[in-house]
Amino acid sequence: MAIEHDYFGVLSSGPDGAIFWTERVEFGDQIVTVDLTAPDQDDVSQAALDTAAALIAGLEDLDATVRGAMLTEVDDRTSEVTEYILQQQETYGDELEDVLVDISGDAAVDIIRSLRLASMTILADEHGGIEPFAVLEYALDVDNTDDVLLVNLGSDGAVLSVMSAD
Repeated sequence: MAIEHDYFGVLSSGPDGAIFWTERVEFGDQIVTVDLTAPDQDDVSQAALDTAAALIAGLEDLDATVRGAMLTEVDDRTSEVTEYILQQQETYGDELEDVLVDISGDAAVDIIRSLRLASMTILADEHGGIEPFAVLEYALDVDNTDDVLLVNLGSDGAVLSVMSAD
């Protein structure tokens, strides 16, 4: 069986009924890996695929929303974003400025601005539910998959949570 969509083309399911689509999408000066997955194609609606396509097409605006949400968590000393920032400051030490793309003097802001969007995973079967519909992965160093922030989004593009991968 297969699902056809204007943006994704034909999504064929495997023998277990799962679907998977992956593409590398240009985003600013970087390439972001975008995956769409669902364990059972019967749980994927056209509305879910339309929403997924809109999130991908609006990646620039979505990224700005996500970074804004991260900034609001900086004032909370117990937030995962604050812990991530402190961890990066400790890891890089005096060499932190070498990995930052913008230096304003506020390390938290500079780290959030310098994060690279490494990937976006869309869980197409979670459309309209309470579980995350998409997960964005951010890192200062995209080659270091241990030091990342994961941002969970609802199908409306709203930030549900931000957490570190460890």
